[in-house]
Amino acid sequence: MPINKIRPSKRAAAAIAAAIVAAAAGGWHAVSDTSATVHPPAVILAQKALIETWEGEVLTAHWDPYAKIYDICYGKTRLNGKPITKGMHFTKQQCADFLEDDLYNGYYVPLTKKVPAYTGFPVSVQASQLSGAYNFGVGGMVSSKAMDFAKQGQWRAACEAQTAWNKAGGHVVPGLVARREMGDSQRIGEAELCVSGLPDGGAS
Repeated sequence: MPINKIRPSKRAAAAIAAAIVAAAAGGWHAVSDTSATVHPPAVILAQKALIETWEGEVLTAHWDPYAKIYDICYGKTRLNGKPITKGMHFTKQQCADFLEDDLYNGYYVPLTKKVPAYTGFPVSVQASQLSGAYNFGVGGMVSSKAMDFAKQGQWRAACEAQTAWNKAGGHVVPGLVARREMGDSQRIGEAELCVSGLPDGGAS
């Protein structure tokens, strides 16, 4: 169960509407409208409303002492199959483009293959799960209780179950609680976004 009360918000509802408009403007109108450049609203929503705000953006490659690799942008470690190396630099727009492509090809497509019902979930549920997968892995998302509830059409339960991924090193981390639940004054939380796309916040 979440630590805080999960409720829909106007800012999350606005983000959902904006992502749907952006996807339509980009040529997306149905689940079958997929290509290298036409991406569904869930990808755009997860990118703009969640991942870009919660993941730190780094425009010049920096060394991760824990993973012992260089990364750049929003944690990107490879480009065209090759490792990110010292001295690489990208613009904000390049990083945003990389993130959208990586989200689609590396996370959205694998989720649709492992869970065919995924594309039938509400856009807000898809986006929150996509953000979760980006943070803790596609495998973790697919095998989670959140996904189990979603496959049963229990949307509100799915939104709240994802809040359990709030620990690091066995301890609850306040930053992860905020990301998983209601966010903060500047950022939308995953559960906040998730329920904001459901009728009555999924209460009924």
